[in-house]
Amino acid sequence: MSAQENEFLNYVLDLLQAMGAVKSRKMFGGYGIFMDGLMFAIIVDDVLYLKVDDESETRFAEEGLSHFVYNRQGKDVQMSFCLAPDSALEDVEVMNEWADVAFQSAVRAAASKR
Repeated sequence: MSAQENEFLNYVLDLLQAMGAVKSRKMFGGYGIFMDGLMFAIIVDDVLYLKVDDESETRFAEEGLSHFVYNRQGKDVQMSFCLAPDSALEDVEVMNEWADVAFQSAVRAAASKR
């Protein structure tokens, strides 16, 4: 992990502290951000993406926040994560609002798998 990656990860984790016990785990060439065992955010190439579902996706789309897409065997794969708004990276209260939306999406996704 480069010092720059570590710096951005730590910055995001600091912003999320008010939510509770938020943890990170290296994965997918980036980091998964978890609370209560549920992944509600990812960091890839120093970019934060938040979990979305059918219920929350409209809010992200209205802000022009695109999905995380990666290429797998020559095909683009769209993940259920969207860019976090710049304002969330600048203000703890805004971050907590958006992160809560993402966490609730993760809760609903986990419930639908049961």
